Amino acid sequence: GARGLYRRILLLHRALPAALRALGDRYVKEEFRKHKAVGPAEAQRFLREWEATLIQQQIKEDKQNLREKTVYGIQLTEEKLNDFREEQIGQLKELMDEATKPKPKSIISKGLEHKT
Repeated sequence: GARGLYRRILLLHRALPAALRALGDRYVKEEFRKHKAVGPAEAQRFLREWEATLIQQQIKEDKQNLREKTVYGIQLTEEKLNDFREEQIGQLKELMDEATKPKPKSIISKGLEHKT
């Protein structure tokens, strides 16, 4: 059911780098929380999509284990994007912005600062 799928997704996130794991975990938790009160048809569709995503990610990981190169995420088709609500498109944009924002530069310790 939904709870088992939720656990499997979070388990899969353990393989991600810490920053991506935290971002992914937050996103999944929000999405599952938002869909608790939806109708049966939308709930089934929601679970089907997450199950498909989970299976795709597991297949990708299996291929990566053979290639030894890590690639994160999946390519969304135009058809899938057209099927999203405005709110979901906004969430994807926020997720993309968060995932692609530059890492903060290291702060130079006082002992190593260049004096001018």
